[in-house]
Amino acid sequence: MPLLLPSSLYGLARPFLFGFDPEHAHEITLDGLARTQNTPLACAYAAPRVDDPVTLAGLVFPNRVGLAAGLDKNARCIDAFAAMGFGSVEVGTVTPKAQPGNPRPRMFRLPQRDALINRLGFNNEGLDAFLANVQKARFRKSGGGKTPMLLGLNIGKNAATPIERAVDDYLACLDGVYPHADYVTINISSPNTANLRTLQSDEALDALLGAVAERREALAARHGKRSPLFVKIAPDLDEAQVAVIAATLQRHRMDGVIATNTTLSRDAVAGLPHADEAGGLSGAPVREASNRVIAQLRAALGKDFPIIGVGGILSGADAKAKIAAGADVVQIYTGLIYRGPALVREAAQALLRDRSKA
Repeated sequence: MPLLLPSSLYGLARPFLFGFDPEHAHEITLDGLARTQNTPLACAYAAPRVDDPVTLAGLVFPNRVGLAAGLDKNARCIDAFAAMGFGSVEVGTVTPKAQPGNPRPRMFRLPQRDALINRLGFNNEGLDAFLANVQKARFRKSGGGKTPMLLGLNIGKNAATPIERAVDDYLACLDGVYPHADYVTINISSPNTANLRTLQSDEALDALLGAVAERREALAARHGKRSPLFVKIAPDLDEAQVAVIAATLQRHRMDGVIATNTTLSRDAVAGLPHADEAGGLSGAPVREASNRVIAQLRAALGKDFPIIGVGGILSGADAKAKIAAGADVVQIYTGLIYRGPALVREAAQALLRDRSKA
């Protein structure tokens, strides 16, 4: 159970843990976190949160290090991740109906490059189960008076839904998650759901974000709060595509962008075991592509548009490079698997020190 080990032991235990099939190890870990959160056993992975608040999209992020979506797809372990010191946690991707995802095996480690390949395919228990888990979380009541950690809810479409009907799935999910989210992420960038990335194209993105923006206005009036909307995009975009996306985000008054998801490129891992497996590549090999897209987004969007940077953060220096590229806050996922919970505090402290020098 990688994430349950004290940080000082993680490096010693990792070779043994990596002997398990990666998806099985992932499931064991989440089961352990779900059982131990909000109990004395949580001290095995808990750490004091680094306080480095930043206001973004009208939200106060307690620090600039968040958990990326995909690790806790069913929102079972929100309180456990809060205990690790994250300033924000994003859970999902959730789809309207439960779905098993793609056939196993569908997750592969490439330890020589601190990388993973996954083709999970939005496997999740569906919107109703997801919302039940979200409502069980206690993190907003357990901060001891501190600014609470922020919760992002990431939404997508079912694999069986034709791409022409994708908007229906996003709106169904938005209706469900809206009252419970600090922010909502529209995931149009997973490579593991057929045709999903076509939603990043000009016309399709315009139609989707137009519908989502209209529904958000109705939900804001109904619930008496305006939850920010972020859009998560891929690293496999050229500068012209990034410019189109940036203009569309601004036209529909989206509140921010998350850059980036996993890559289909295999240039950085060519020749390694599992490198030719289908799916999205994450970890160190996606770092530079992610930073390139972030920089292009910042140039296109101006200095005030919120950008969350994710992809290849395995150290405090990597987190600082994301901010230098143009991100306001960062998220980690694969780095947590390779480095363990210590990475959360290391990255948050590095960003705090960097700000102190500015």
